[in-house]
Amino acid sequence: MVSRAERGPVADWFWTIDRFFLAAFILLMGVGFMLSFAASPPVAERLGLDSFHFVKRHALFLLPSLVVMVGISFLSPRQVRRTAIILLVISTAMMVLALFFGQEVKGSRRWLSLAGISIQPSEFMKPAFVVVCAWLFAEHARQPEIPGNLLSILLFGIVGALLVAQPDLGQTILTTVVWGGMFFMAGMPWLWIIVLASVAIGGFFAAYSILPHVAGRIDRFLTGEGDTFQVDTAREAIIRGDWFGRGPGEGVVKRIIPDSHTDFIFSVAAEEFGIVFCMVVVVIFAFVVMRGLNHAFRERNDFNRFAVAGLVLQIGIQSMINIGVNLELLPAKGMTLPLISYGGSSMVAICVTAGFILALTRHRPEKRAVERSLFRSGVGVPAE
Repeated sequence: MVSRAERGPVADWFWTIDRFFLAAFILLMGVGFMLSFAASPPVAERLGLDSFHFVKRHALFLLPSLVVMVGISFLSPRQVRRTAIILLVISTAMMVLALFFGQEVKGSRRWLSLAGISIQPSEFMKPAFVVVCAWLFAEHARQPEIPGNLLSILLFGIVGALLVAQPDLGQTILTTVVWGGMFFMAGMPWLWIIVLASVAIGGFFAAYSILPHVAGRIDRFLTGEGDTFQVDTAREAIIRGDWFGRGPGEGVVKRIIPDSHTDFIFSVAAEEFGIVFCMVVVVIFAFVVMRGLNHAFRERNDFNRFAVAGLVLQIGIQSMINIGVNLELLPAKGMTLPLISYGGSSMVAICVTAGFILALTRHRPEKRAVERSLFRSGVGVPAE
């Protein structure tokens, strides 16, 4: 145990970090590793690989992801912002490269292969985009003459265009909802709300009309006709699991779900460990979101408030989309369950998000005292 009397980076980090957040993130990673034993062997066997191929790869990414999360949590808000700007520039450039040189998977170009490792740049773009937009919104709130809101709209347009070009409608919707929520928090005028909502609705119908795979997924969801094997099988696994599951390793339906280790790992969890276990997982995600929003509500610094709210919304909405697809409440969409599904890019990127949250919610007594003094004197709180 680190003593409160000690002074040093590690001691200061330990006593200022939000340990409830840290425990929740580590717990989700542990759940994901445990479920990889249940979900991935059937997929590996179908591909002619060693039964524990994906389990080993999942374990391989755990330590680096944990190091990334803890390392980022040491940063100050200013360093978080600078890191996010660099990450956004690099990931956006890689998204452009992926359109021309990336691997085509199921009709989409979202991946780049670097040194034999497949990377999905859009996963790293998401947390960086949230932090940079939070800074732009905060700067506009602090100095209205700075066109922060306009710059955030332009940045959203660039990111949205790249996601649509891949195409990746799910990530586009996720990014749009999170960005819209942050903009609303920043005091978006009602006229802009109406205009942007109209654009979003128009974009959805355009995607339905222009992109065949989008139309196909929505039609299958609405009518139940066509290739609905994976979602139907996932539903069957959930029903078969009942309240307390069939037991570890006793799942049968999971063996025929093609993406059981990624998009449909929630169904595997339901079959083997039951609906009660799945409800506990949902509660952990809800805890992360609610605690983050509570931090944002109490935070006086606009940048910290917008960034923390946007980052926890990103985790929460992504988990809602994944679980909704598993429960057949939403059209099928390839989106991982944060920190639980298999996927190196997803795990590391979500740990970047978690690291940003931990860094921005750390207790800083000296800084808080200065902010309270400035607030009481009517000077206001300067942005980081």
